Amino acid sequence: MKRIIETKRLYLRELIKSDKEELSKILTDPESMKFYPTTFNDKKVEDWIKWNIDNYKKYRHGLWAVILKEGNIFLGDCGITIQDIEGEPLPELGYHIKKEYCNKGFATEAAIACMEYAFKIFDYPVVYTYTKYDNKPSLRVAEKNGMKFVRYFDKEVMGENVREVLYCKHRVTSIF
Repeated sequence: MKRIIETKRLYLRELIKSDKEELSKILTDPESMKFYPTTFNDKKVEDWIKWNIDNYKKYRHGLWAVILKEGNIFLGDCGITIQDIEGEPLPELGYHIKKEYCNKGFATEAAIACMEYAFKIFDYPVVYTYTKYDNKPSLRVAEKNGMKFVRYFDKEVMGENVREVLYCKHRVTSIF
């Protein structure tokens, strides 16, 4: 499979249908999904993968599989999707990492690489991320990536109204 992005410890590639079992370990896990209204079921995991495959065709990006080079281990997903944020379609950085690999810098490493990719390859002037207002681990990743607080907003997530927090990072441009 083609590697989209490569970092020191990771590579990111397109999700494929056979990633369902590994991705399910995150999306169906109550602890990993505690900041979502509910966990996914098998059908929702399949739909998640299909949504990203459709995004690759439509936008040339989506959430990609995050693979640890050492051992070729599936860690989760990370990438850029287009999200409706208060009626505006914005490029949004998202990530989900298996709980046993959290707090090791993998989400930060993958997220930084995805932001750089979004700026350089897709020429986005700004990249956003949002999460539930009390999701401290994701907020910590956003801040480590140099993202700044924008505002709070409400969004329907899985049929439930959720208080979210929006962060962003602007592409650095040279004046020379």
